[in-house]
Amino acid sequence: MRTLTASLVLALIAGGELWAQNTLPRRAVPPSNTPEAVPGAQPLMAESCLVKWIHSARIPAQVEGVLTELKVEEGQDVEAGQLIAVIDDEQAKLMLALREAEEMEALLTAENDVNLRDAVASEASARAEYKSYEELLKTGSIPFWEAEKKRLDADRQKLRIELAELESKQAKTTLIAKKRGRELAELEVEKRQVKAPFAGYIETRVAQQGEWVQPGSPLLEVVKMDQLRVEGDVDALKYPQAVVRGAPVKVYVKTSADSSDAKVFDGRIGFVSTQIDLANRRRIWVDIENVRQGEDWLIKPGMEATIVFQNVPELASR
Repeated sequence: MRTLTASLVLALIAGGELWAQNTLPRRAVPPSNTPEAVPGAQPLMAESCLVKWIHSARIPAQVEGVLTELKVEEGQDVEAGQLIAVIDDEQAKLMLALREAEEMEALLTAENDVNLRDAVASEASARAEYKSYEELLKTGSIPFWEAEKKRLDADRQKLRIELAELESKQAKTTLIAKKRGRELAELEVEKRQVKAPFAGYIETRVAQQGEWVQPGSPLLEVVKMDQLRVEGDVDALKYPQAVVRGAPVKVYVKTSADSSDAKVFDGRIGFVSTQIDLANRRRIWVDIENVRQGEDWLIKPGMEATIVFQNVPELASR
């Protein structure tokens, strides 16, 4: 009986150990080419970091209408400012042509100074005629009222000059308004021409050509692949003086199932969170330059990485 009981106890213990091995979380093993794999080295590192996009944007429609052109496909590279889609812009272009014609008309009116020059010439003629009548009045050749009539005519011509100058100012103001109207029409055309906000990679196509889109509805997702971000958590208490922005680090990115085949990048800490979690860790990230391999990229978002600090005593003495 005692033998049977002992056997059962041993079996339960062995089963518990097996359950613990299969269920309890295991410590992530860094790539074999990191300093941790070197005997005696105890570097400060952030393990199980994640590669992320820095720039990722779902490009929205700014106006409503039919998506008449879709110039890119998923998996295609685009340049900053490249035209990638067009929302029906026929009416907007006609409105722009109308505004341009109105601006041209306003420009001709603003540049027309015929009325002003005519008023100046008329005022000079009337003023000279009044002076001659004034001389005749002194000799008594004409009555006073005839000379006074010529003086009033000269003053009236002067008022014509002021009116022509006022009309010229109004024409210039109208020209400014027409220019703004033309600029608004150009903006309406530009809103219907969807362009890439930055150089990147078409990750997802949401809308289809021929669909009716609304302002704010996403059309395409563009991501930036030439520069990526590695983000993770690091022990905030082990070497607090080392966890600072600008600290030199090496980033080991796992690019295949073989942990020894990690790609190494030099970088500097770009961000250190002010918060410390319950495990005494702080969030950090490092930006790395990606490497082009034919039509693909070496590093991809979602890959696992390890950040190893280079400004700690153990590494500085090596």
